[in-house]
Amino acid sequence: MNKIVLITGATSGIGLGCARKFADNGDKLILTGRNEQKLSEIQKELSDKGAEVITLVFDVRQREQAKQAISQLPEEWQAIDVLVNNAGLALGLEPEYQGNPDEWETMIDTNIKGLLTMTRLIVPGMVERNSGHIINIGSVAGDAAYAGGNVYCATKAAVKALTDGLRIDVADTAVRVTNLKPGLVETNFSNIRFRGDTERASNLYKGIKPLTGDDIADVAVYAANAPAHVQIAEVLILATHQASGSVIVRK
Repeated sequence: MNKIVLITGATSGIGLGCARKFADNGDKLILTGRNEQKLSEIQKELSDKGAEVITLVFDVRQREQAKQAISQLPEEWQAIDVLVNNAGLALGLEPEYQGNPDEWETMIDTNIKGLLTMTRLIVPGMVERNSGHIINIGSVAGDAAYAGGNVYCATKAAVKALTDGLRIDVADTAVRVTNLKPGLVETNFSNIRFRGDTERASNLYKGIKPLTGDDIADVAVYAANAPAHVQIAEVLILATHQASGSVIVRK
């Protein structure tokens, strides 16, 4: 049966990969992001292929914006089956004692508070219907800190704890909860982290074939379509020559 899938941060990277893969699966999509033009372009791309898509323009850091956007969903779109909490980012790679507090707040507000906001808005309906699936995009960075990762790693450790905690909270229901933990994925993630320094970002992927947003999306679609009695609780997805968050063999 086709599902209604809400994906945050759907304009690029893993979020865009998920939008395309769930569309290929025949699901109906609610795509959210801050860039209205990009959302419109993606909506047209997927609609031209036969997908049913609506878009919501808001920043997950703005709780009232998110609340208002979700409240205005058409009635036939309100029973969301899958929530993909993808919106997230990293900023900087400085030592913790030299970090930018404004960038810390942006990471915390997006990666943790934004995820919590969307969870609070969508999951009560899933619990009431006794059906649904939350897929949180965590990171290998949530397993262990790496040099310069400090606050970003902390936010992804929080995603793991929040995902595990939610899974416990809904264990008496049929709602499922998944944490996907990608390693090195080639998206605009590094461009953002390095504040638009494209050369520095591209160096991160030299000597190794990294994952793509589509690779992570494949796992998300698989988890969402597992049999009802199967809960894919956590998946660590690494490039072949990456062993952990800090061990990468370049050739």
